Amino acid sequence: MRSLLALLLVTLALAALCCCEKDPKRPSGSLSADSIKITKEVANAFVKRRKRSSPYEWYFEFYKSPLEQQHERCENYPPCDYLADQVGFALAYSRFFGRY
Repeated sequence: MRSLLALLLVTLALAALCCCEKDPKRPSGSLSADSIKITKEVANAFVKRRKRSSPYEWYFEFYKSPLEQQHERCENYPPCDYLADQVGFALAYSRFFGRY
């Protein structure tokens, strides 16, 4: 029993030493802002802006359809938004704002 306990203590001590060992490459203390910056080339490698392929896509990026405007109007009015969750958008919108 004592040998098992001794073995367990030695294993725990070695695990603590391995986990608590400091990295010689990293200076002690907090990281500075310069150490986390990356260059533009590296950032652009994984953050690419999607190009618009047609004027149709460009137009609908800036102008919303009437139905989408109605959805936003209903979402911004809490009683309509709550009722839309219960009975649906069309009934909730007509209840609070009249017909389409």
